[in-house]
Amino acid sequence: MQIGRGDDLLDGEITLVGRVMPASNATFVGTIGERQVVYKPVAGERPLWDFPEGTLAGREVASYAVSEALGWGVVPTTILRDGPHGRGMVQTWMEPDEDESPVDIVPAGELPTGFLHVIDALGPDDEPVALVHEDTDGLRRMAIFDVLVNNGDRKGGHVLATPDGRRYGVDHGVSFHVENKLRTVLWGWVGQRLRDDERAAVQAVRDDADLHERLGELISDLEVLAFRRRCQRLLDRGRFPSPSSQWPSIPWPAF
Repeated sequence: MQIGRGDDLLDGEITLVGRVMPASNATFVGTIGERQVVYKPVAGERPLWDFPEGTLAGREVASYAVSEALGWGVVPTTILRDGPHGRGMVQTWMEPDEDESPVDIVPAGELPTGFLHVIDALGPDDEPVALVHEDTDGLRRMAIFDVLVNNGDRKGGHVLATPDGRRYGVDHGVSFHVENKLRTVLWGWVGQRLRDDERAAVQAVRDDADLHERLGELISDLEVLAFRRRCQRLLDRGRFPSPSSQWPSIPWPAF
């Protein structure tokens, strides 16, 4: 989705109506006209040991750029602009369907129909549980997208199911690191071959000079190069990767 001058998301006044308190970085809910948005100011980003300070908002916008270039619509419309607390990320709010759980924790040994098993674990009362997720095209594409952007924080709560049946990914501030940081709950397709349409989409973003130029405005040149290399590596292997033994591969708690 191209955003141009005159679009209220880019030019309209942001009115803050609340704050998401569990978020690790300052995250506000607001409105621009009749559109509900999420606003994350750069000034509210918590410093991280492994990411340059003040870069998380740009990484969120870079993730949106990759999502759009893939043609998969994984990420809601996301831009950089000024707001009540300074420059930051502004993203269209997606109202989740509370009756849908694309990622879930279920009793161990009970795999719901249409779901894939990820890992067995212990719940808060030491009960045996299993982490599972849907076996759907929407989540499968999200898993590929996460590999490409090197998403370091795909929790179940960062997968939104909307009433129209779509699946959106949010919270991509810790993406695009040059080192392998992939940490996700979407491991159900490990070892499966990429489909032809998936390979074509990955090839397209690997070769998209306009995308690479846009990414260069948001992340470092080395990070853009690492992104292109991840695309090529995935194409060379032709399969969904396995978790790394050198980095915690699943966020826990998973939500």
